[in-house]
Amino acid sequence: MAEQHGVPVEDALLIAINLYGISSVHGRHRARISVRLMTRPDVAWMVIVPFNAEASPFRLIGEELSLGSEVVGTIDRVAADEAVGGYFRNGGRAATLNPNARSRCVGCAFCPNTLEAAADPRLAEERELNELLAALVEQHPRYDLTELQEVTVSTGCFERERAAVDHLTGLREVLSAHGIGARIGFLTSVIRSSGAFEELAERVAPLVLRLTAECFSRRDLLLKASKAALTAQETPHVLERAMRAGHATSFTYIVGLDRLTELRAGVGELMPFVTEFPNFQVYQAHNSIMAGLRTGGSEALDYYLRARRDIEDIVGPTGLRPVAWECYRPLWYFTFGEEQLVPPC
Repeated sequence: MAEQHGVPVEDALLIAINLYGISSVHGRHRARISVRLMTRPDVAWMVIVPFNAEASPFRLIGEELSLGSEVVGTIDRVAADEAVGGYFRNGGRAATLNPNARSRCVGCAFCPNTLEAAADPRLAEERELNELLAALVEQHPRYDLTELQEVTVSTGCFERERAAVDHLTGLREVLSAHGIGARIGFLTSVIRSSGAFEELAERVAPLVLRLTAECFSRRDLLLKASKAALTAQETPHVLERAMRAGHATSFTYIVGLDRLTELRAGVGELMPFVTEFPNFQVYQAHNSIMAGLRTGGSEALDYYLRARRDIEDIVGPTGLRPVAWECYRPLWYFTFGEEQLVPPC
């Protein structure tokens, strides 16, 4: 199938691991794992996958990952994908914060947030944000948060635009007090008005809006009310308002919920208003209910390899390219189209 679609077999394998998950004895719904393929053991990929997928063709025995009877890789590390207050990415140069109880965010039918344990309390006060940063200092590889280049706020629990703007303003004040000038990335669909983006430009910038688009069809069925209230037709206008206020822009999208025709049309409409490579995630079905939400054909690897090529055709001319640490369920690993993303071994 990799040959048929003109992609490296390594990329096809890693997409398949995301799609089918892994059968293991660990008993977790999902886990963060570090994968090294036998053909490219020089590169470790951090992915988040279903980890109790009994029907998966991938099996983990000890540290060996097998596809059928063949060992295709090794797993260096297994960690529960818990909702915690914060964690580091990109070698300590980026951090993700869950300051508003991400694990308590319910409503989107496809979201696995509530499947695992949580330790991410709602942080509503400056004192609590300071305590979170103090705890993160002890976890940083070099105990220095001033190295941070980006701090991503990952939560869907802000139901109102005003609450989200106020929180970002407070977060910027706390970061500045700690000598952290990192760009703030915010995953949201509740900030939409020109006034809000102008206020953020004055008080919070630098900021990247990572608009949680997620899907273009069946939004009333698949998304919670606050997300579904933003229509697919309005989404490009929100990104345009953010750009006009001087912010960087991107969006998150779950590959597997829309038909490919809908994917192509929706991505094409958004790309003129995007400055960062979007976060395209392989849809993962953690149970039979989630499996039933897939669009027709997206239970098969072929769908994702076709989607990958379609997105390359649309996004390629912009010059934007995937950044490995930004997405743990991506469609790209070693190549993007004909371009190498990772140097040859």
